[in-house]
Formats: sequence, structure tokens, C-alpha cells
Amino acid sequence: MTKVLSAVAWPYANGPRHIGHVAGFGVPSDVFSRYMRMAGHDVLMVSGTDEHGTPILIAADEAGVSAQELADRNHRLIAEDLCALGVSYDLYTRTTTPNHYAVVQELFLGVYENGYFVEQTTYGAISPSTGRTLPDRYIEGTCPICGYDGARGDQCDNCGNQLDAHDLINPRSRINGETPEFVETQHFFLDLPALAEALKVWLDEREASGTWRPNVIRFSQNILDEIRPRPMTRDIDWGIPVPLEGWRDNPTKRLYVWFDAVIGYLSASVEWARRTGEPERWRDWWNPPVGGTAGGAAGEGALSYYFMGKDNITFHAQIWPAELLAYAGKGSHGGSPRSLEELNLPTEVVSSEFLTMEGRKFSSSKRVVIYVRDMLARYQVDAFRYFVAAAGPENQDADFTWAEFVRRTNDELVAGWGNLVNRTANLIAKNFGEIPAAAELTEADTALLATVDEGFGVVGELIARHRQKQAITEAMRMVAEVNRYVSSSEPWKLKGEDQRDRLATVLHVAAQAVSDCNTMLSPFLPHSANEVDRVLGGAGDVQPMPRMEEVEDLDGGAGYPIITGDYTAARAWSRQPVVPGTPVSKPTPVFTKLDPSVVEEELARLAGGTAGGAG
Repeated sequence: MTKVLSAVAWPYANGPRHIGHVAGFGVPSDVFSRYMRMAGHDVLMVSGTDEHGTPILIAADEAGVSAQELADRNHRLIAEDLCALGVSYDLYTRTTTPNHYAVVQELFLGVYENGYFVEQTTYGAISPSTGRTLPDRYIEGTCPICGYDGARGDQCDNCGNQLDAHDLINPRSRINGETPEFVETQHFFLDLPALAEALKVWLDEREASGTWRPNVIRFSQNILDEIRPRPMTRDIDWGIPVPLEGWRDNPTKRLYVWFDAVIGYLSASVEWARRTGEPERWRDWWNPPVGGTAGGAAGEGALSYYFMGKDNITFHAQIWPAELLAYAGKGSHGGSPRSLEELNLPTEVVSSEFLTMEGRKFSSSKRVVIYVRDMLARYQVDAFRYFVAAAGPENQDADFTWAEFVRRTNDELVAGWGNLVNRTANLIAKNFGEIPAAAELTEADTALLATVDEGFGVVGELIARHRQKQAITEAMRMVAEVNRYVSSSEPWKLKGEDQRDRLATVLHVAAQAVSDCNTMLSPFLPHSANEVDRVLGGAGDVQPMPRMEEVEDLDGGAGYPIITGDYTAARAWSRQPVVPGTPVSKPTPVFTKLDPSVVEEELARLAGGTAGGAG
């Protein structure tokens, strides 16, 4: 059994999440984590709401509330949506807890003491109209390296290079279009050049492993070419204080939100361990074994997988590993770790591409959006999860269209999988009322059972390698094979008493194959997997579901909601023999067929600016 860390991108608390967000991090991470648990691995899946930074202040001002009130409200909304989506977090928490503050400040001190923070005078951007600091990501202009118009103040998405907002040509605020003023200010910079060689060695090892998606490893290696120190503090009053004399009590200096956000994977693991009553247990996923390395390769202790959209690759393939290396003293300045000890580097950065909507980028301000809450209020959860798994932005940008959503739901989920479940259960209920025992198996029977059984290895291997589109395609191929078997066996024609044994055998084999397909599809479709299990007379416990809990803060702060769950009872990733004699009643359809009018209705909502109405 391997320890597996599923580190899932932290949704930002400036508003509810739309379906483009969760297509990149939510569904893929959950499919992977559920499968790995079923395969017998010890999975720790953590995340939370990212609640610091200037965008929160801006959104709070617009809403007429404090930053904390906005964070409280949106944290709850986001957690409710992710729980409804079925994302099986061991802990989904937040970044405004004393626990998180303590872990972030410990990382900062370790990096600082090892000499990987340098204090420099730089230019900070100020909004002339408000006097408030503008974060780099809220400034755009022309890239001074490649000439791309639309580069952000922290990096150019066109050429991938890190940037300084002061260097942009014709910089402007993304908030109101005004030209920012630049003033001198003191900040701590992470000395990335001193960590470049260690980062290169690690990335080269990851490339040699052959596991990373090519676009992710190439982008990660390319950003090393222009590596330079990067500021890790900000002129802002909403964030984590810098834990140094002369800085700690400065009300306008805080740690950069991205410095603290990526540390959330670690702080959430620490919080989870504390809540289990075993406060050091987090180390099983984070500290390399004695004699091992922190690189996270197979056979070297725990494996760690980071799930996000492609716009966050820089922070997970450069900044976060650099922080970990600096804390351990693995750069050119040397050094040694403090109390957290050496920490594992990512085994893989699993980055998805972007999801667009009806050919346009998602935009809450332009109402080109459907929020998770609205999607799940109007349609079945697993219909959306199926679309993401089968047609999502796994390795290239993908477009969500209502026509394709309706088509895939009706033609694949309803007519393919749902129809197979329904007719198999209906035939069993009508002819036996229970799963019958098989008599002598024919060559066709054994061939089908063997084919479906082999699917566990194929589908499982694809999920483990983050090839989820191929995996669900293979699982649905199994469904088609079973449908063909039922059609060719024609059990509805086996009516004579002398054909009773053959009828029983066909329906037993069909029930076993349907159960197997349900197990294979369950990481993708956990809600309906439990429904299908109940249709076949089971307890409906194939996939345990997450739950929301109101908890007290561990360190005396205000209480807050978390997502957690007990997933130890998940069905094993293998054939579970169906039990003859299990009662099966006349079924009701598991999946809902969508009327074609849905397309026009939703496009009208989009055109009218109400696509995200309930959000």
C-alpha cells in the first residue's frame, strides 16, 4: 500500500466557482483519488478556500462587507458546491486559520534562515483613484520580451516568462483601466536563481520518468530559462504577517497570497492530522523515508499529485518546489530544515487545459458563465461529471456546449449505460425477482466475463496515469460489449421451462458484468454508482460520499465549515461476485433523459445574462 497525496488547487474566495473551474481541478482529482483508494492505496486528499490577497479586498468593497465576512460567505458557498459535486476530500479547509498561519510562517522562517530570501527595493503599483496597492495579476500591458499585448504583471502567458509589472509596456489596471503609479517599496524576494540548479535536476528527473503531460513538463522547464528573484511579500493589510522583527507588526506588509496558498497543501495535511488525534501523522505523506529522497519517485515513500488549471503551473512547478528546496537547504546557499524536516517535492503536476463555454472564455463579469450551484440545481451531478471526464480539458482546451452536454447525456449515459442497467434489472425482476444462479456457462458467457474483468486493469492503469478520457472511453466500451451480449443472447425469447437454466445463466452473467462496469465507472460517477448498486439489490455503498461539518477552530479562532469523510469502505477495484438470491425489483431509470429544448433554454439564459442566476 502506497501513501498518495492528492493536493487539489485551492478555489479563490472572491466568488462562487463556475463549471470551468471544477473541470480543471475538482472532477479530475476526485476520479483519481477515488480510484487510488479502491486500488488499495492510502490517500490523503486535501484542499481549501484561498482567502487572502487584494482581489478579496476589492470584492469585499464592492459587496459592502469586510474581507473576513466575504471570505466566510464564499468559503461556505464553495464548500457546499464541492461537497454536492461529490469531491471526496479528507479535509477541505481554509487559509484564514491560525493553523495555516503557523505553518506558513514556519516555512518562511526556514527559507529565510537558509538564506533564500533577499530584501530588495522594488516598485509597487498603486491605484491613483483609491491609493490601494494593485497586485501584479491586476495589471496588464505589453510583454517587454515577446511583445504580447495582454501580459499580466507577474508573467506572460504567451511566452511563459516571469515579469515585473514595472517593466510592462503601457501598463494599465484591469480593474478600471487607469495607469498605475509605481512607488519604491521594500520586499523579500525568493532567490530563485540560487535554487535553479536544484529545480532543473528535479524537473529533468520528472521528464525522465515519462509521467508528466508533455505540455506541463515543457512549460516548467522553459520558465527556468529566465529565472530571477520573485517577491514574496506585498504592500497590503489583508494576509499573513511576515514573522520577523520590524515586519511582524507592520500593518501594511503581508506575505504574498501565492506564497501562502501553495503552503496550504501542507497546512491542511497538518490540520487533518491534528483533527484525527494523531498530530504527527501528516509526516507519512510529507517527509521522505530515511535513506530516501524528497523527489517523490516510486519506491521512495509517498507519492504526491497536484491538480490544477494550466494558469497555475508556474506556482506548482517552480515556486512551490523552490520553497520546499529552500526550506530543506537544497540550493546553492546550503542550509538545513527546521522542525517540519525535509518535505517531499511533487511527484507530478497534473495540469488541465482551459474549458470554454459555447466558444467563449468564461467570464463572470460578462455573464458567460454557469456556476456549479446552478448546474447541479438543474441537472444530475453525474451527467456533468460524465461530460467533464469524457470531453473535458484534460490535455487540450475544450468547449462546453449545451448541445454536446445534452447529446452525451442522452446518447451515452441514458441510451448506453442507463439502458443496460434498466433492462438487465427489469429482466431479472420480471423473470426471477432476484439475481439467479448461473448454470453451465457457454463460450460467449465466459468471453464476456473475461473481457469485462480485463477492463479493471486497463481502466485502472489509465486513471493512475491521468488519462481519464481514455479511461472512461474504455469503461464505456465495456458497457457496449455487455449491451451486445444481452442483445445477442435475447433473454426475452427464453420462455420455455427447458430454457429456464439458460435464461438464469444469461441474466446472472449480465448482472455480474453490469456490476463490474458499475465498479469501473464509479470513480467518475459516484452518485449514480450507488444508485445502480441499489437497482441490483445492493446497499448503495459503492462510493462513500463527502460531508460538510461545522468544526471548532483548533487554536481558538472562529469555527467554520469543512468537507471531510470516511472513505475506507469504498468498493475494491476488482470483480465483486454478485450473490444469487439477492432481491431485484422493477427499476426506475437512474439517469434522466434531457429534452432537446434544454439547449434553447440555456442559450437564452446565456444571452440574457442569467446563466449563473442562482450563484
